[in-house]
Amino acid sequence: MTTTEIPFSQLVQHPRATVAKLEASPRRRLRLERRDGGDLILQAAERAEADAAAVIVTTRLFAALMSNTEGSHVLLAAFPAVFPWVRFLPPEDVREFVNEFTGTAQACAELGSMAPLEPVIDAWRTTAEIYVDPELHKALSTPLDGTDYGPVPEASAG
Repeated sequence: MTTTEIPFSQLVQHPRATVAKLEASPRRRLRLERRDGGDLILQAAERAEADAAAVIVTTRLFAALMSNTEGSHVLLAAFPAVFPWVRFLPPEDVREFVNEFTGTAQACAELGSMAPLEPVIDAWRTTAEIYVDPELHKALSTPLDGTDYGPVPEASAG
């Protein structure tokens, strides 16, 4: 089910019609397309608050599952279905990813912004990509020879 899309100008020029379209939309949300910036989502406050509450409960559930052995096994078994690339991580890294994901997701939900979760996922996906590429993995995991190349120059401002 997709979100109904309308031009932002329609909200400005025809607010009542836009609200009627919102109420008639299958997901009870509209995507307002803007030419001069990122798109916006228009949604009833009650529904947005219910969504936020559901995210908080879900992340608390994940955290509770991770706090006991049986629950953590369930999450560890589920993650490859959600993030197929974890199959390329060593088992101890998968567990670390699940722990970091769960902790970050819970903190994000409590703050009301899931944006900090994306860099966590991206970093672990990149780590999996390193394990897939034998040459890159070797280059990044081989100890340095101890050569001192001197001080790093200051970055220029412009």
